[in-house]
Amino acid sequence: MTNYPGASGNGNPSSRPSGTDAGFGQRVDQIGSEAQQLWSDARGAVDDLGQSLDLRGRVERNPYGMIAAALGVGYVLGGGLFTPLTARMLRLGVRLAALPFVKDELLGMAETAFQGYQAGRGAVSSAVSREPGAASVDASVAGTPRPPSY
Repeated sequence: MTNYPGASGNGNPSSRPSGTDAGFGQRVDQIGSEAQQLWSDARGAVDDLGQSLDLRGRVERNPYGMIAAALGVGYVLGGGLFTPLTARMLRLGVRLAALPFVKDELLGMAETAFQGYQAGRGAVSSAVSREPGAASVDASVAGTPRPPSY
């Protein structure tokens, strides 16, 4: 029969060294105490986060806003972020956000055009009144645009 180094007996408990069971038990106890410490640390972190965010106070002060926030968080965590509905809502939001800028730009262009029209109208009426021998021209008629002649 051949004996290999490190092999002992046939697996009976009497043939095992007595120190291995004690080391395994100590390791299980150590893992258990580390798990309890981790659990208490996590619970403390959650309590600290809850106190810093003041969720109860926020819910009491603004319940509908917190419901909307919870729905939004649930939508994102539920995978709704990359859906066609989200893309449509995002496009609509960008359009609505850009609307005031477009409105201001269009109003600025209209004011510039109106000022140019007023300046042109004033130039026409002054040129007509400066002509020698010209009769006095009504200012309201002098600035009105005329249809093109074909």
